[in-house]
Amino acid sequence: MNRIEFDPSRVDFAKGEGLVPAIVQDASSAQVLMLGYMDSEALRHTVSTGMVTFWSRTKQRLWTKGETSGHTLDVVSIALDCDADTLLILAKPNGPTCHRGCTSCFDPGESPLMSELARLDAVIAQRLQDRPEGSYTTKLANAGIRRVAQKVGEEGVETALAAVAQDEEALVNEAADLVYHLGVALRLRGRGFDDVLRVLRERHR
Repeated sequence: MNRIEFDPSRVDFAKGEGLVPAIVQDASSAQVLMLGYMDSEALRHTVSTGMVTFWSRTKQRLWTKGETSGHTLDVVSIALDCDADTLLILAKPNGPTCHRGCTSCFDPGESPLMSELARLDAVIAQRLQDRPEGSYTTKLANAGIRRVAQKVGEEGVETALAAVAQDEEALVNEAADLVYHLGVALRLRGRGFDDVLRVLRERHR
């Protein structure tokens, strides 16, 4: 269980008659997963257990997301808005969040671009685990990390050449090829794009 650093006493529950909205966002993809409501007890339980827990207005009791389905939400961090009356929770979902079997409780729409990177990372990881026949990722993985590293180098050169000598569309396409091959290299070494993003975040700070 992750240790959650958050002080529930900072939250102003009085404005909402004891409840505050809690927006849950996928920590990897930035996709909004759901909205629920917490009272002070639900928030304390969330902090202490590391699993998102709401006050169910229907059941009139505490309700830990996934307590029946097993599709829990593991808390990564909790942030409070400037008015101290709304929570933003970053979490790692264990299965679909919505009772309809969907990733998000919100109807499908244009997903955040960052989620495409997370989706690519997840697909690569699954391909490397299953090694489906006919998959290019499988072929790369079977060739070994040296071959994958060589491809990263080749795609990097092609991206650089496109930046100098080709149009913008060619540059973007070559960059996409580079990102894919880099993702395979990262996964073969037990890492992923989330590790790269964490480094970028630290550098930004």
